[in-house]
Amino acid sequence: MSRKLQDDNLDFLFKAILSLENTDECYDFFEDLCTIQELKAISQRLVVAKMLSEKCVYTDIVNATGASTATISRVNRSLQYGCDGYDRIFERIREQENNEQL
Repeated sequence: MSRKLQDDNLDFLFKAILSLENTDECYDFFEDLCTIQELKAISQRLVVAKMLSEKCVYTDIVNATGASTATISRVNRSLQYGCDGYDRIFERIREQENNEQL
């Protein structure tokens, strides 16, 4: 994240998120924090990023997620020129899944 955006409120939000211990706690917290539409938009962007990182084409992403091409382009810019946050998360999820299979 751009350090220009960093402030005490965002720091507090991220500390709160990092304190969550399981998926049920995440559901409870995010349901309290966000509207249904906000959660759907955030989760849609994450799925779009995953599909882009798997080299899916825009038409397949639109069909699978319902995301607009503008949203897909925005997410793609983040993947290409952002802070590697998506890539970091995808790598950690892959590692967790591999460890669970062992």
